[in-house]
Amino acid sequence: MADNSPRTDTSTDLEADAKLDDGHHHGGATGVSTMSDHEATTKNGDSKTLRRLAQNREAARKSRLRKKAYVQQLESSRVKLNQIEQELQRARQQGLYMGGGGGGYGNDQNLHSGAVAFDMEYGRWVEEQHRQMCELRAALQAHVADNELRLLVDGGMAHYDDVFRLKAVAAKADVFHLVSGMWKTPAERCFMWMGGFRPSELLKILIPQIEPLTEQQLLGICNLQQSSQQAEDALSQGMEALQQSLADTVMGGLLVSSPNVANYMGQMAMAMGKLGTLESFVRQADNLRQQTLQQMHRILTTRQAARGLLAMGDYFARLRALSSLWSARPRD
Repeated sequence: MADNSPRTDTSTDLEADAKLDDGHHHGGATGVSTMSDHEATTKNGDSKTLRRLAQNREAARKSRLRKKAYVQQLESSRVKLNQIEQELQRARQQGLYMGGGGGGYGNDQNLHSGAVAFDMEYGRWVEEQHRQMCELRAALQAHVADNELRLLVDGGMAHYDDVFRLKAVAAKADVFHLVSGMWKTPAERCFMWMGGFRPSELLKILIPQIEPLTEQQLLGICNLQQSSQQAEDALSQGMEALQQSLADTVMGGLLVSSPNVANYMGQMAMAMGKLGTLESFVRQADNLRQQTLQQMHRILTTRQAARGLLAMGDYFARLRALSSLWSARPRD
């Protein structure tokens, strides 16, 4: 009866199938769990790599933006400098520029006209110098023949002679304007000495740009630098003595309880006479600058002189650019 019972067979088969299914379910869950851990680890590693790549791309993008912003700032500063120079030129032409310190300067129309005329001429001189420097740079890069390069060098030297002639006329019209350096940019004024550059300091800047030098050339430049320094010291001492003498003359009798008009006018006349010496000092300083350039030209070869002129032009151009960047700096 037991063997023939379908109920018993069915029950046994069902129990076996249930155990088998239960085993499959347990095994499947274990496999899934193992695969999930592996996939999670892989995904974590991939996400870190992707995050690093994204960070690198973002850093590179920001770096490009910073470089682009810097270039745009330089270009904006250059445009702004040109606009300021044009506005200043228009103001001077309209008679609005009164100098560095107040109404008294602008009351003398002759002095004012002389300063404006010099500023306009000097502006044109700077533009012409920029054009000459571009030609000189192109010639050096192209390695043109010495005879062709000599023409450009002679033109550059003659151009400096022109500015010394302009300054001589300006010194007669208004020596205070010339000495104040208001015709220069602020950064250039930091290095001014008696209405222009200091020759001995300029030689120090130029020497590395014109090397290699022969022993004879180096000796000649060292002697030139020493003689320039001695002449500068003598002129500086003379200027200091003039300033002290002028101050004493102006201050004479200032504390007298009842000043005498005749004495006052006499003191002003003496002070005016001393101011004539100021023009002489500025003229001597320009002569020293001109002679130093000419002697430097004689010492150097044509190609060295070309490099020296180019370096000098670039030096003053960079000072002007520095002034522009300083004016355009962000102010918090």
